[in-house]
Amino acid sequence: MTEDKLLAVAARSPVARLATIAASGEVDLVPITFVLAGSVIVSAIDHKPKQTRQLRRLDNIVREPRVTVLIDHYDDHDWGSLWWVRLRGLAVVVDEGPRFESAIAQLMAKYPQHYVRVPPRGPVIRIEVTDVRTWHSS
Repeated sequence: MTEDKLLAVAARSPVARLATIAASGEVDLVPITFVLAGSVIVSAIDHKPKQTRQLRRLDNIVREPRVTVLIDHYDDHDWGSLWWVRLRGLAVVVDEGPRFESAIAQLMAKYPQHYVRVPPRGPVIRIEVTDVRTWHSS
């Protein structure tokens, strides 16, 4: 599978993991919904229950914008279909404006079952991808 084909498959994946760097230097890792379009990844803070909208991942990005996103596929019955895509980049937190609106629209299009009725309120995490690494088992 070529890198371009693997990126296209990864873009259709329903979930990824976002790694940010905490103030302590430790890595914080959380699952995210996302859209990968070209060299940009967007994700948003949505309506799922949270104690606050001021999440650690947002604080981490403001302080240290270098992030990593991992998208992968695992099949316990078919190890020949295993793959992963690791995307490193620079993230910003977007609260309003055209980039915010575009990200919300993209997320609603990818996840209509979740977001058409209750769109994400944000903020949006926008990542400019600077490095791509891929692996697949076949």
